[in-house]
Amino acid sequence: MEYVEKIIDEKIQGKALVTENKKNNTKKLFIESYGCQMNMNDSEIVAAILDKEGYNTTQILEEADLVLVNTCSIREKAETTVRKRLQKYNAVKQVNKNMKVGVLGCMAERLKEKFLEEEKIVDLVVGPDAYKDLPNLLEEVNAGRDAVNVILSKEETYGDISPVRLNSNGVTAFVSITRGCDNMCTFCVVPFTRGRERSRDPKSILEEIQSMVDRNFKEITLLGQNVDSFLWYGGGLKKDFGKASEMAQATAVNFAQLLDMCATEFPKTRFRFATSNPQDISLDVIHAIAKHKNICKYLHLPVQSGSNNMLKAMNRQHTREEYIELIDNIFKIVPEMSLSQDMIVGFCGETEEDHQDTLDLMKYVKYDFGFMFTYSERPGTLAAKKMVDDVPFATKKRRLQEIIDLQQEHALYRTQQHLGKTEEFLIEGTSKKNPNEWKGRNTQNTVAVFDKGDYKLGDFVMVKVEDCTSATLKGTVVGYSDNN
Repeated sequence: MEYVEKIIDEKIQGKALVTENKKNNTKKLFIESYGCQMNMNDSEIVAAILDKEGYNTTQILEEADLVLVNTCSIREKAETTVRKRLQKYNAVKQVNKNMKVGVLGCMAERLKEKFLEEEKIVDLVVGPDAYKDLPNLLEEVNAGRDAVNVILSKEETYGDISPVRLNSNGVTAFVSITRGCDNMCTFCVVPFTRGRERSRDPKSILEEIQSMVDRNFKEITLLGQNVDSFLWYGGGLKKDFGKASEMAQATAVNFAQLLDMCATEFPKTRFRFATSNPQDISLDVIHAIAKHKNICKYLHLPVQSGSNNMLKAMNRQHTREEYIELIDNIFKIVPEMSLSQDMIVGFCGETEEDHQDTLDLMKYVKYDFGFMFTYSERPGTLAAKKMVDDVPFATKKRRLQEIIDLQQEHALYRTQQHLGKTEEFLIEGTSKKNPNEWKGRNTQNTVAVFDKGDYKLGDFVMVKVEDCTSATLKGTVVGYSDNN
């Protein structure tokens, strides 16, 4: 699983999510999400389903009738964090006897027996493909029975659910276009917790985007475990595409075509997407980015390691040389492209030479951003079953720091390339450090801060970049862009 949100070192973020509430809803839902942006989007789907069951969201845990935690199994740290939260929930439950506690998402599928039968710390367990069954499961819980549904689906995409936007800034939103993953990377548990790849009907995707545009959202991020695998041929798993009729295959829509459709139909809306996979992305996608001004010039392209030995051990299905060739082609087609990476440090059998190969690759690419982690063994993966986690922790930490230091150097180099330029930024919110400043992002996903002036949230503005750190640009607004 490639992370969408920027989590550096070993920090996992959790959020209590809330939205506008309906007056007629009488029950209160406290929902907290951990891990990738797909989980955040899933929580919005859950909130929409439970909204129809009479639940309003709340940020006050103690007053909740139903507490749900949407979980991540990608790394051990995430699971440890969630278990601590469950202890907190159950302490509150001792006071609020009517409160029900449930686990959603990837940990739900992996640890269902432990949660319900062995540890008895939750009332219901719901996997990523079973959220529509929540009303039935809650009836089981209210009848005094444990409730579980972690069945993985071949069809479910939630394309018919209009997500409730939780903790929204009203400017940017996420739209899921695929679910599941067929890339059996040896370190990753996602194919086992989220199932096989299937894509969502483009018509429903465009309808959801239209609903966001109607509400004045300005930027949409298309989400998937692997967006480049998007392939709609009438429904079904991607692996079954070869069995489809000639007509279905001839009229199928791939990701490059979907991108073109979105950008063409909504020319005033900016589009991003995540996450890509080096083995699956096509140059047609890069040409689509070059063709449309409103497709952001930013690509999250995880490599995980710069060593062919490690890439083979990880079952990444691409070599170092193929990755470099892809990078070269990307910059030829879109010279101003911004790139970010995922890097796993200290995978099974990683030598010092392998580590140096990773550093050398980073020096070649000079990524704008980085998402870097030490390897932690995940139960159920092929690596856990067949490989030895033999790199000492101290060595992992030292190598990780070297990678972080190099990424910081490259990040500063990339931000410095913006100095003196006047670029378009979308105002997303108030700067965390200065309430008198806005923060916004340019097409390369780089953050800038600037005086608020008379500008407002959601405006596209032109900013002259005058200073920078390795993470943030500083500038002065010179006027509106022509995108307003």
